[in-house]
Amino acid sequence: MTGDVSPMRTALTRAGRTIRPSPTSPPIRQVLSERRDLVTSARQRAQSPLSTLRHYAVTSPGKLVIILVLLAIMCVATGLYASTTLEKRTETLREMIDHTEPLAEASQVLYSSLSIADAAANSAFISGGLESPELRTRYSDALATASSSLIIAAGTSQPDEAEPTVTERKIDADLQTLAVSIPVYSGLIEIARTNNRLGNPVGSTYLGEASALMQDRILPAAQRLYERRSMAIADPQSALTVPPWGVYTALIILIVGLVATSRYLARRTRRKFNIGVLAALIAVVVGTVWLLASGLMSVAATNNARMDGADPLRELTSARILTQQARSAETLSLVRRGDQGDLDRKFSETTGEIARTLDRVKSEDGTGTVTDSQLYNANYVLNQWRERDAQVRAQMSAGDFAQARVKTIGDGPNSTAQAYGDLDRALVDTITTTRTSFRDDINTAQRVLGYTGTGILLLTLFAAAAVVVGLIPRIREYR
Repeated sequence: MTGDVSPMRTALTRAGRTIRPSPTSPPIRQVLSERRDLVTSARQRAQSPLSTLRHYAVTSPGKLVIILVLLAIMCVATGLYASTTLEKRTETLREMIDHTEPLAEASQVLYSSLSIADAAANSAFISGGLESPELRTRYSDALATASSSLIIAAGTSQPDEAEPTVTERKIDADLQTLAVSIPVYSGLIEIARTNNRLGNPVGSTYLGEASALMQDRILPAAQRLYERRSMAIADPQSALTVPPWGVYTALIILIVGLVATSRYLARRTRRKFNIGVLAALIAVVVGTVWLLASGLMSVAATNNARMDGADPLRELTSARILTQQARSAETLSLVRRGDQGDLDRKFSETTGEIARTLDRVKSEDGTGTVTDSQLYNANYVLNQWRERDAQVRAQMSAGDFAQARVKTIGDGPNSTAQAYGDLDRALVDTITTTRTSFRDDINTAQRVLGYTGTGILLLTLFAAAAVVVGLIPRIREYR
């Protein structure tokens, strides 16, 4: 009897405790198998962190942890992206007003000064013998201004760039041409002036060579330099007239995520609001409204700078360059008496282009920076110049070169020199007006956008902290 009972007792006491079977209990083998499966499953979950995370992620606290991490990352990433983008725009505006625009202005002054010097040198030669002190001073001042402007215009527009771009290399080539050719030109002018004082006919040859160097080599290089410096303003300015849509999109996505989180918490926790999420939502909305106001104001100011500043400034600068070309053609016609046809045609074409340029600058609604009175004055003196030049041409055709010379370089009220000077002053006045408007608008765009990037970054960091503070108590409730 004892031998028969022992195996049964061993089976019933397996696993460390006595198992008393009952009619409704499952078989002992099934119980033991289920226990082994549970132990095996627990061991596998303990050995696989990924499985543990998957199991935890489907639970309510796991979902809250995932939401917390995602919102915190979105807040920080959005703030960094907004700050970087807006600071880049602000830096571009600052670079434009402090560096790029002064380079373009120096290039414009360089071209105009070189043209004025050439026209003054031609006028001095026409006067014969010893030129007047006014012409000598005009030539010297123009050449000195051109030299100082060349130094300013030689500044690089990308000081931190190690490898120069194709445009920068072309600018360097033009600057090299100007630096080498201007001293040669001034030397030829001095030789021509010396021979002219001595009455040597060879003086006109040296003057012609100097003028050819100016017209064929120096002025084209100066014009290319100005055009490339102007494009350095136009290209970034066009990009700045477009609102930062990427930052707006990122902020809106973050707002949608916070609103969705608030609704989820309201359903799960039976609480209408979560203070942390609500504070984060308010901070992000404030940042979005701030960006909306400052961004649109900055875009509007930049657009005004382009429409009322950069565009008319480019046209007016071109008109002043054409004015210098017309004056050079006018004075050279008295030096090269056998080349009247080409120079007359160049004068007519150049002055016609000046008139068309002034018409393009005129605002249709009268709200432009350049006033109608300024444009009227410029057009009036341009017509006066054309009429007086026609009289000079008639005198030259009649062989009265002495009277034509007096009317061309004289200081009388009816001379072409007086009309040319009036037109140049009128154009300088309009250029100054448009440049001032351009700089004011760019400064406004920079100021309204200045602290927006930093402000949004601080608000999004606050939002991330508020989300963490708001969700951690809800997560702890499940422990």
